[in-house]
Amino acid sequence: MAWSTDDIPDQSDRRFVITGANSGIGKEAARELARAGGTVVMACRSLDRGETARDEIREEIPGASLRVEPLDLASLDSVHDFAHRLDGPIDVLINNAGVMAIPRAETDDGFEMQFGVNHLGHFALTGLLVDQLEDRVVTVSSRAHENGDIDFDDPHSRVNYDRWEAYGQSKLANLLFAYELDRRSDLTSLACHPGFAATNLQNGAATSLPMRVVMGVINRVIAQSAADGALPTLYAATDRDAEGGQYIGPNGLGQMRGAPEPQESTDRSYDEPLAKRLWTLSEAETEVTYPF
Repeated sequence: MAWSTDDIPDQSDRRFVITGANSGIGKEAARELARAGGTVVMACRSLDRGETARDEIREEIPGASLRVEPLDLASLDSVHDFAHRLDGPIDVLINNAGVMAIPRAETDDGFEMQFGVNHLGHFALTGLLVDQLEDRVVTVSSRAHENGDIDFDDPHSRVNYDRWEAYGQSKLANLLFAYELDRRSDLTSLACHPGFAATNLQNGAATSLPMRVVMGVINRVIAQSAADGALPTLYAATDRDAEGGQYIGPNGLGQMRGAPEPQESTDRSYDEPLAKRLWTLSEAETEVTYPF
């Protein structure tokens, strides 16, 4: 029988932190975790949009335990401030926020924006919260990792920039990090991907009006909803059968849609020497060192 939100166990007395929880996959995950009784910290770059999302969820689920906190993953100062404000134990951290295939830009710290937000920001956040984490870390990747490679000579694409190559690099980095964290720590660390889901993430990839029109048609015809796209995240975050080092994605054709199940990522994503090299680079870039 296909896994659905009906299979989420009771989450009372469990606390979740979700980055990018004001829209798309993150908002849907926050909604269902709150519905299951969980306490959810919605970490959002825009406080206003986060509060709007919180209020919309509470209209549907009165009494939902939701707290909105500002977090800009494009600023290590913001990551540190968020971590310092967030006291107490955390059962599950969901590294969900991201940007996709945008024109080249840099974070406050001079990182290429996609590598900086999608990977380095989450690497720093997880490291700063790791002593508070009690159960698991879920990192949201993408099938775009299949075309990704880590350019250690130019990780921030200062010499050559291709927005899709940079996105693929960041999504491969998500998997290398998730698997390496599982190997290094006592936490359950696993990854997931939403398949092809209609979310705001695609807006950044549509850089012209014709592209936006085409993307809109594709979303209506092919893509699954954000709610369905959130199922792999929810499975990874709550299901008792979910194991460290797994990669959860839709079980349909091409993993584009369907019920969540364990999948296989690319051979490169399981490359342990590559993961160790990325970990060393990430600690040097963020100046966040893990206690193990």
